[in-house]
Amino acid sequence: MDPDYSAQDVARCDLCKTAIAQSYCDFCHVNLCKPCIGEHISADYGKHIIVAILQRKSTLIYPKCQTHQNEDCKYQCKDCNISICFDCLASKHHNKEHEFVKLEEVYNTKKEHIQSDTEELENHILPFYEEIANELEMQIASLDGEYKKLTTEMSKQREEIHREVDNAMEQMEKEIGEIKMKHHSILQRHLDEIKQLQSLMQKTLLVLNKMEESNEVSKTIHFSSKNEEFSKLPPVVVASLPKFIPKQIEREELCSLIGKLTPLSTTLEERVFSPKKPNTSVRELLDEPEVFNTIKTGHAKLCSVTCLNEEQIWTSELTSDIKCLNIQGVLQKTIQTKSGDYSNDIAVDIDGALLYSDWKTSTVYKVKNYQTEEIIKLQGWRPCNLCVTSSGDLLVTMYSNDRTQSKVVRYSGSTVKQTIQFDDKGQPLYSGNNTIKYISENRNLDICVADCGAGAVVVVNQAGRLRFKYTGHPSPTKNKPFKPFGITTDSQNRILTADRDNNCIHILDTDGQFLRYIDNCDLDYPLGLCVDSYDSLFVCEFYKGNVKKIRYSK
Repeated sequence: MDPDYSAQDVARCDLCKTAIAQSYCDFCHVNLCKPCIGEHISADYGKHIIVAILQRKSTLIYPKCQTHQNEDCKYQCKDCNISICFDCLASKHHNKEHEFVKLEEVYNTKKEHIQSDTEELENHILPFYEEIANELEMQIASLDGEYKKLTTEMSKQREEIHREVDNAMEQMEKEIGEIKMKHHSILQRHLDEIKQLQSLMQKTLLVLNKMEESNEVSKTIHFSSKNEEFSKLPPVVVASLPKFIPKQIEREELCSLIGKLTPLSTTLEERVFSPKKPNTSVRELLDEPEVFNTIKTGHAKLCSVTCLNEEQIWTSELTSDIKCLNIQGVLQKTIQTKSGDYSNDIAVDIDGALLYSDWKTSTVYKVKNYQTEEIIKLQGWRPCNLCVTSSGDLLVTMYSNDRTQSKVVRYSGSTVKQTIQFDDKGQPLYSGNNTIKYISENRNLDICVADCGAGAVVVVNQAGRLRFKYTGHPSPTKNKPFKPFGITTDSQNRILTADRDNNCIHILDTDGQFLRYIDNCDLDYPLGLCVDSYDSLFVCEFYKGNVKKIRYSK
């Protein structure tokens, strides 16, 4: 933006310095008020080009001819690759057999290339680097958990032998620490290189943006694109974690018989930049969503629903019963929670096993073939809502025992991989005054939380950085405060959340922009949501105990 004509300070006349400028001399490049125009053009009247202030800098600034110094170079010799004026073109000083082109055409072509480079760098290449950086940050964040597995395996082996192996074990633990530091150093170094390239690209973007606004011909036509250089993506760091290989215990050569650690193995794989292709399988929203089926679950207070497959769903309520029904509403089986109290939420893992969170025992359980096992046991926190990610990880919303804090934790099995609680300024991402926080992962790996206590849908990216908060959409027919409960996402990266008190569903795009309501399906106190692979929406009606299957997209 031109600092002489910003919203904070309107352009002032460059002659009198006080009056507001309404005009601009595109030849002399000065702002002019109406009274000063006559004074400015009084000398050399014919050379001045007076335009409205908003049209300033519309005239190209041509380079001066080195041979005819009073003339502007408006042509370029394609054979000599030099700029020439009309006198050069007409005189015998230049070979008339050469091919000439107007500099304005060269300028416009180069401007188009600059704009294209800017868009490609900003919209495609730079976001690719951001994904690479996020991946590396995730790897670094998960190092503690992965290396903790090694020490755990070693501890099991340690229990089988005697105290005399302690010194040897401590030596190997030190070796793990050194390998971990080396691994961390390799990943951090690679991340630093990526961020350095990102910084360079940001600087290049600033240059490109300035050049887009510039009307200097020489700088513009000599611009050289760096996008091809940036498009050569850095290699992928592929690290093979060390393994602890135990041996049968013998008394001799104790150190070697304890086992050994494989060394840290890293390789660099070539990474090829490939711009993301648009999703060609677009499912547009229907003008009028319709209820496809109503499933009577028999629950008195229905809270959660999740799809087991295309024909079966799991449901849970404010009792110990967790039911599996087919989509016609026929009961298939019933599971009782281990504590005898209600579960906070349910989910299905990638193997089809049922997962449920139990607030009373602060535990997440897994049920398969009627066998229940404890997979996560919390201390000082209570698990609330669950989501199984596309990679098979488990996301758990949880609240502190004193109900003042909330966070999201990512688990691989029972190992913590990631904790999401604060934003970049150290402020809590989620409210602490309400325990219910339904959660879902979007197809672009964003983590979406319906925070009823905050009256907001909070969306962070895979690395846990805040992307946006959605706090509702103004509507004359929705007169109660926005309180999101259930949340789910579909194949088009749309986010759907249940507005309990207004008896409707909000549909957002991947960036949190409101698309439409589902408010014509006679919903009553909607809570839990899920979608199947065909983007059919399942909605829990809390008091009626029904699950409504809704078709909302084509």
